[in-house]
Amino acid sequence: MSAPAVEARRDLFADVGHAKPSSFAQWRALTGRIVWVMATKGELIVAVITPLVFTLGFYLPLKYVMQFRGIDYAQFVMPIIVLQTMSFTMMSNAQLAAFEAMTGLNTRMQTMPIGKLVPLLSRVSAGLVRSVVSLIAAIGWGHMIGFRFDAGWGQAALFCGFSLAVGTVLALGADALGSLTKSPESLSQALTLPTLIFGMLSCGFVPESGFPAWIRPFVRNQPISQFSFALRDMAAGGVTWEVFWVPLVWLVGLAVVFAPLAVWAGVRRS
Repeated sequence: MSAPAVEARRDLFADVGHAKPSSFAQWRALTGRIVWVMATKGELIVAVITPLVFTLGFYLPLKYVMQFRGIDYAQFVMPIIVLQTMSFTMMSNAQLAAFEAMTGLNTRMQTMPIGKLVPLLSRVSAGLVRSVVSLIAAIGWGHMIGFRFDAGWGQAALFCGFSLAVGTVLALGADALGSLTKSPESLSQALTLPTLIFGMLSCGFVPESGFPAWIRPFVRNQPISQFSFALRDMAAGGVTWEVFWVPLVWLVGLAVVFAPLAVWAGVRRS
């Protein structure tokens, strides 16, 4: 997506100097062009296939082991599948931001009559579109293996909203890193490692009892596990405030850190 998206933006910026549209019109045009490139270059197809790969790769190897332990693994593993899917949106936003910074497009935008936050908001909005597509696909694939929303439509809506909120907050942090590092290749490698570590060392794949006692406090309290607990309850009997407040604090805390960092990285002079 990166190179074609940048070319599309350059065409738009050439017109901006003459038309001087509002910030809303600029955001709408930039977001629309990124989404169009994502659709025409196959990224939205990848967004549909990725959760299928996660579903098969995570569910099939452990299904019978967990079934022997009395765990409905389709219900158990679905939250981490969704969270891993959201992480791909994070990486996509990071690579696009890094590419724009590396090619000097950010510097050019700062010299044109474009709202300072428009490029950042357009990247995050396009990432949200990708997240929605991935989430719908993940729920669809999950339904095929037996995942259900047993707690009703309200909890299902909360499940989807919270998942998208996690993806958006992570995308903000990744966007900031992309703007600062200006290296899509190294950034992708740098984000892959912590994603794998926090994913594997979480209660998303196996219960806390499946880990050695010395590492269980970290596994239980790290954000991915807490997000998984909340999402799992939303799909089952319904999440309670006692369970929900901890992942909510994690989400708000990450947003408080990542949002200002993304704004600063996006508007600073290169």
